[in-house]
Amino acid sequence: MSERQRLAKLLRNCSKNLLFEQGLQAHGAVLKRGLGLDLMLNNDLIDMYGKCGRMELACAVFDRMLERNVVSWTSLMCGYLQNGNAYSSLSLFAKMGSSCIKPNEFTFSINLKASGILGILGNGMQIHNVCAKTGFEWVLVVANSLIDMYSKCGRISEAVQLFNCMPFKNLISWNAMIGGYTLGGNGERALLLFQKMQEQGEVPDEFTYTSMLKACSGLGAMQEGTKIHASLITRGFPCSVGTSTAGALVDLYVKCRELIKARRVFNQIEVKNVISWSALILGYAQEGNLLEAMDLFRQLRESKQVDGFVLSGLMGVFADFALVEQGKQMHAYTSKVPSGLAISVANSMVDMYLKCGLTDDAERLFSEIPARNVVSWTVMISGYGKHGLGKEAIRIFNQMQSDNIEPDDVSYLAVLSACSHSGLIKESEEYFSRLCSDPRIKPRVEHYACMVDLLGRAGRLKEAQNLIESMPLKPNVGIWQTLISACRVHGELEMGREVGEILLRLDSDNPVNYVMMSNLLAEAGYWKDCERIREIVKTKGLKKEAGRSWVEIDKEVHFFYNGADTHPLTEKIHEILKEMEKRIKEEVGYVHGVRFALHDVEEESKEESLRVHSEKLAIGLALVCGGLGNEEGRVIRIYKNLRVCGDCHAFIKGLSKVLKVVFVVRDANRFHKFHGGLCSCGDYW
Repeated sequence: MSERQRLAKLLRNCSKNLLFEQGLQAHGAVLKRGLGLDLMLNNDLIDMYGKCGRMELACAVFDRMLERNVVSWTSLMCGYLQNGNAYSSLSLFAKMGSSCIKPNEFTFSINLKASGILGILGNGMQIHNVCAKTGFEWVLVVANSLIDMYSKCGRISEAVQLFNCMPFKNLISWNAMIGGYTLGGNGERALLLFQKMQEQGEVPDEFTYTSMLKACSGLGAMQEGTKIHASLITRGFPCSVGTSTAGALVDLYVKCRELIKARRVFNQIEVKNVISWSALILGYAQEGNLLEAMDLFRQLRESKQVDGFVLSGLMGVFADFALVEQGKQMHAYTSKVPSGLAISVANSMVDMYLKCGLTDDAERLFSEIPARNVVSWTVMISGYGKHGLGKEAIRIFNQMQSDNIEPDDVSYLAVLSACSHSGLIKESEEYFSRLCSDPRIKPRVEHYACMVDLLGRAGRLKEAQNLIESMPLKPNVGIWQTLISACRVHGELEMGREVGEILLRLDSDNPVNYVMMSNLLAEAGYWKDCERIREIVKTKGLKKEAGRSWVEIDKEVHFFYNGADTHPLTEKIHEILKEMEKRIKEEVGYVHGVRFALHDVEEESKEESLRVHSEKLAIGLALVCGGLGNEEGRVIRIYKNLRVCGDCHAFIKGLSKVLKVVFVVRDANRFHKFHGGLCSCGDYW
């Protein structure tokens, strides 16, 4: 073996095993022996430095080369891609086009992957066109990368067409297509393809199983997921090591709300990776077991594996549950770790402060983000909208465009929703028109639903109905629910009945549709019809989501369900609520909205049932713990998972006037700021 061959073998070994220090010494030996301009060794050096994450050294070798071939260019592109710099790979590919070197199948494959990662469909299609003209389209590595690129760019039909036309397929082809279906949220097709693949004799690998577990997670398909788990065991896959498959398995059980099974798998993993940690932490948090979630997070911190994904995910949980103190603690922690600098973490923190009702903190943090992306701006627009600050949302939307950030479909949805919550009809029509004329974006049903909500709020119900019936998209349950809500508010019974019938035809097993229909009839005093709807719900065995409210007192979160009497201070809560009812009846003329209670019980029982609504119980606890007599100027924050009912809304308005307290209530739709007997929602929510 010659000296040149020995050095090449050494460099390839360093590349394979990520031995940077040895590779550096080998580079020194190459120069010492006068082989610094050797094409093969330089290509090996580029590959080694790229694999070891030292792209500046890989570039230095490439730039000094007097002679380059396709391997030189492709090795540097590969290094960029492996180190998360897909843009630089595509940029180098463009430069290569002006050289006399022709790309090979690996050059095309790398840059198709880069296009997919960045979601740049135009680039990917141009490369596809070149591949087709140069005869590379059906080379296996290129065809597989084309499927991957089209899937990641959201063009699943093109990916399927390519897959079906491939003259030869290997395991990577099947994996790319299964991964594409999973990524696109089409788990059912992923499961069917998984079955077909095995029927044709292909043996699944770790990537296949990971994709399939993700597909089952997305579907909540516990039975199919359990079968895949069993297959992993029988085929001898090591779920005890920190593989992506083990993490996906934990995530499956978490998504299917089987936390005991998830914990069992997690405990079996010997070297846990961040995927399995984050799945279980978020699982416990989303189930409301915050003590267990925070204990696991403490253990994760000690293992020094915390990344931006975990921080963003936990911040999202704190935002959903409006856990101000925990969110602030996490904010303090993010400033001490490198992953806390990620833009996704900053965006999650802004979202957390907005969802906790702390707009000032959100604004301050937003202004400190050095390089805001479209998500940063959209979070602020959405937050302002939920607080009823429509004008501020519009200001931020316009400022975003002034900063050369193009709005996406979510940004438009946020600004339209903000206009809707603030009743800004003219502005909403302007932005909706802009959206419809923007060639980059296709309006979704949700955008039309914002316009329906706005027209409904203004009492223009016929226009709202016409918009639904004339839009170029198939109306979904959500948009009809928006219209029936407007019919209830404006007492438009005839149209409401029509819409209710449509809703029950579209989704007869959704308890929300029956509740909305029942509320419409109850408000109009049609108790017999209301009772008939209620009987259908009982017969079908449908159950609507239970109303739940919570309040944070002295860093502890207290949850209440409607009618719950398990809190140790229940007696005192009821006493103070009775006292408050008496005061607001006497001082502001509050009358129980008994139409929000069952109609077939005595009036006194109706009042009792309204008193134990979860939001009132949470307020009662806040008053018990805060003591009466020192409320003036105080802010009490309450959170509810469903829409606040009309009686509670009227009660809190009266209470804010009598006690001179500001109540900030976040429900499923928006924030309500009660102050001096008025609400920021203008009594439309």
